[in-house]
Amino acid sequence: MGRLKTLEEWLNWQESLHTQEIDLGLERIQKVYQKLFPDGVPFQVITVAGTNGKGSTIAFIDSIYQQSDFKVGAFTSPHLIKYNERFSVNGEMASDESICQAFDTIETLRGETSLTYFEFSTLAALVIFAHEKVAVAVLEIGLGGRLDSVNVVNPNVSVITNIAIDHTDYLGDTREAIGFEKAGIMRCDTPCICGDQNPPTSIQKQADNIDALLLFINEPYQGTITLRGEHQQYNAALAIEAVNQLQSTLPVDRNQLSTGLQKANILARFQVKMVNNKTIVLDVAHNEAATKVLAETLKAEKVPTLAIFSALKDKNIELMISSIEPCIDEWLIVPLSVNRAISTHDLVEKFSLSSKITICKDMAAALHQALNTQQQRVVVFGSFHTVADAMNILDKY
Repeated sequence: MGRLKTLEEWLNWQESLHTQEIDLGLERIQKVYQKLFPDGVPFQVITVAGTNGKGSTIAFIDSIYQQSDFKVGAFTSPHLIKYNERFSVNGEMASDESICQAFDTIETLRGETSLTYFEFSTLAALVIFAHEKVAVAVLEIGLGGRLDSVNVVNPNVSVITNIAIDHTDYLGDTREAIGFEKAGIMRCDTPCICGDQNPPTSIQKQADNIDALLLFINEPYQGTITLRGEHQQYNAALAIEAVNQLQSTLPVDRNQLSTGLQKANILARFQVKMVNNKTIVLDVAHNEAATKVLAETLKAEKVPTLAIFSALKDKNIELMISSIEPCIDEWLIVPLSVNRAISTHDLVEKFSLSSKITICKDMAAALHQALNTQQQRVVVFGSFHTVADAMNILDKY
C-alpha cells in the first residue's frame, strides 16, 4: 500500500483488509500487541464487559478520574457520529492526527498479520494512551469477553455489568453460556466486579477455576447522578468499586468521587432534547434487556409517545417490541443503510396487528412527521445506527 494520509483513507483500507467484519480470537492481535508492548501497557487497566450498561459504567469511571489528579483514557465502541469518539483522554476525543499516527505505528509492526477493523482500533487506543501517558485506561469489551480483542490486555480490575441474551450467533443462546464468555476477562488474583443481580453460575465457577477475586455489587449508589433511570444507580455503584480497587495505586478522594459521578454524561442513553415543544428521547437500546430498561424509564412519566424505530436483523426484534409496546402509541419505521439492517418489510411483520405503524422513507421524513404529530414525546431507539441518523439531523434543528 502507498502511504495513507487521512483518517478516512485508513478506515476504508482497514475495512477492506480483513474480509470478516467480526472474527473473534486473540491469536492475530496477540502477535502485534507483543511487538508494540513487549512488557505490557505502561498504565493501569480497567476492562468492562457486559450486555448492557458498559458505556454508562465507563462514563462514570472516566468522569471520576477526570476529577482526580490522574490522566484517564477511555476506549469505547461503536461511535455514534465520529470515529474519534472511540478514544478519549481526559474527556477530549483523539484528533485525526493522533489516530493516524497510531495506525502508522501498528502498520509498521504488523508484518504479515491480518487485523480486523476492530483490532486496529483496539491497538490504536493502547498506542494513543501510552503516547499520552495516561495513568489509567478504561477499555470497553466490544463483544463477549474471552475472545474479544480487548482481552489481549491483562487488566488490573475487570468489571462485568450484567448478562442478557444478545449476539447469540457468537456467544451462545443461554445466560450461562454468555456468562462464561464474559467471565473470560477475569484474571488470577485480580479483582472482578459483577453488577448482575441474578448472575449465571458460570461466572462464579470460572472465578473459582482461575482464582479470580470476584465481588458482586447488589446495592445501588444512593448519591446524585445526572444519568436517568434506576439502573444507572447500579452502574454508578460498579464504577465506585472499580475505582476503590485501584485506591492504593491511584488514590481518589470522596469529593472527587461524588463530583465525578454527578458530572458523568453519555450520548444517547435516555438523552433528552427539546425540539418544537416536543420531548425527544434518544436511546441506543438495541436488545431486549436494554429495551425493557428504556420502557421502565419511559413509564415514569405517562405521556403520549411515538417511537421511531429500526434494528439490526441479528437481534430478537419481537421481544424488543413486546417489552416496550405498552408505552408506545404510534410507531414510525425507518430503513437503515448498513449491511446487518433488517428490511422494513420484514420489520413490519414483527409487530402485533393492533400496532399503529407508518413506514417512512428515511430518518429525515420520520423526524419531520414526528415533530408535526399530536404525540408529546418521541423516542428514537433500536440501534446505534438509528440514533446516529437521528442525531445528525436533529443537530440542524
